[in-house]
Amino acid sequence: MDKHNPLLDKSLAFAARIVKLYQYLVKEKNESITSKQIIRSGTSIGANANEAAYGVSPADFIAKMQIALKETAETEYWLRLLILTDYIERSHGESMLNDCLEIKKILTASLKTAKENKK
Repeated sequence: MDKHNPLLDKSLAFAARIVKLYQYLVKEKNESITSKQIIRSGTSIGANANEAAYGVSPADFIAKMQIALKETAETEYWLRLLILTDYIERSHGESMLNDCLEIKKILTASLKTAKENKK
């Protein structure tokens, strides 16, 4: 897959931000529970979207994209919790949340198109 894919690009960049957030939470805040949850869900978004891009069928593509969407929703939850509990600065958390919501919109639109094309 050589062509530019905004979803894969954005989800990879987002995953890198999630890894840095994880490192910050563990090293600076000595936080281990939420940090493990957010690194799992936040990095899974791009992994599932990337796997969907190589799906063997439309149904496979849709299934992987739905998993990516679910992981996005979970990551959104953890980011909101980290902001509310002051583990991360509001401005940093909102920046990450905006990225997460942008990915969520792309996934939602992609799933809608894929489901319509499957009919």
